[in-house]
Amino acid sequence: MITYWHNPRCSKSRAGLALFEENGLTPQVRLYLQDAPSLAELKTVQAALGLPVIKMMRADEKMFRELGLHKDSAPADLLAAMAEHPILIERPIAITGDRAVIGRPTEALAALI
Repeated sequence: MITYWHNPRCSKSRAGLALFEENGLTPQVRLYLQDAPSLAELKTVQAALGLPVIKMMRADEKMFRELGLHKDSAPADLLAAMAEHPILIERPIAITGDRAVIGRPTEALAALI
């Protein structure tokens, strides 16, 4: 089962969902802006991504600057900010088992197909 952190207003997120559907997959869609992941979930997904925390963030979001965050902020601070403000989470993210992929570019999601 693939869990898909989705924002329907995002073209990349919609394209990723379409890619799964075109390949006969129906991921469990999580509208993460309304159903924000917990700090523990974010830590688990970050480990599954195998990326630094900053790489799973939308550092260009206005909220990122308003919170005084920067690329050298402590990972714990970045994770806490995403838990409190899910708009900061890069989208889309697909998760299955102990693997996760950020769908930017959309083709990256093919690793889970």
